[in-house]
Amino acid sequence: MDSSKSKDISELIYNKIIENKDELKVTYDASKNQIGFFYIDDLLPEDLAKQCFDVFPDTSEMRCLKSIREYKYVSAQMDKHNELLEQVLYAFQDPKIVSLIGEICSIDSLYADDSLYAGGLSQMAHHNFLNPHLDNSHDAERERWRILNLLYYVTPDWDSKNGGHLEIWPNGPKNEPVVIESKFNRLAVMATHDTSWHSVNQVLVDRSRCCISNYYFSDAPLKETDTFHVTKFRGRPEDTFTNIILDLDASLRMLVRKVFKKGIRKNPHFYKKKN
Repeated sequence: MDSSKSKDISELIYNKIIENKDELKVTYDASKNQIGFFYIDDLLPEDLAKQCFDVFPDTSEMRCLKSIREYKYVSAQMDKHNELLEQVLYAFQDPKIVSLIGEICSIDSLYADDSLYAGGLSQMAHHNFLNPHLDNSHDAERERWRILNLLYYVTPDWDSKNGGHLEIWPNGPKNEPVVIESKFNRLAVMATHDTSWHSVNQVLVDRSRCCISNYYFSDAPLKETDTFHVTKFRGRPEDTFTNIILDLDASLRMLVRKVFKKGIRKNPHFYKKKN
């Protein structure tokens, strides 16, 4: 990867965020007692953001996750894809940007994740969805807490009617969500903790919503009440049967993690870098 190119991109991101820092902090502070979030539009020059979409991998080059929990395509093996995507992804891990977002969210210890554990690229095509869920509370080694989710959307002309939008559920998954549209060239940042339920509604058109994602981790949880948990899914409020199945699924996986602290097998979703 051309690190100088990634550095140039990080400067663009940093300058855009710093221009809007005060407004973003107000937005995050107003929401942090439930699920803290903010978003910023026109993050990168339009032609650069469009390039990201143009070189995004086909679904055939990505891993398909399809179950009652979710239906989407993901990849963390960045050296299999166009170098620009890796440059943009790691631009978000520049220490200046990590520190700046930490200031906006009033988080002192904040770390980017070079391994891209559960991060990287995601694509949601026609009929794809992500049910309401809580993210796994920790990194792969259970040493640091997962704190922030950064989602950068790069599909041009993505309208509200298309679906495929981020939903956060500040009053829990039995109530109404707040919808954050997956608009082109938008960065959405949301807190992750033991009540930060979120989802992606179903894609309703024969197109793909493409996203470059990062997680930030910390030495301490966002809330004192946070405890270790695996990724926990639920159905939508009206999906009673799905909720029963997914509650049982989460309980069984938590039981396994009580016996095997790091799980029975290592999560395959991370960047396997060559030496």
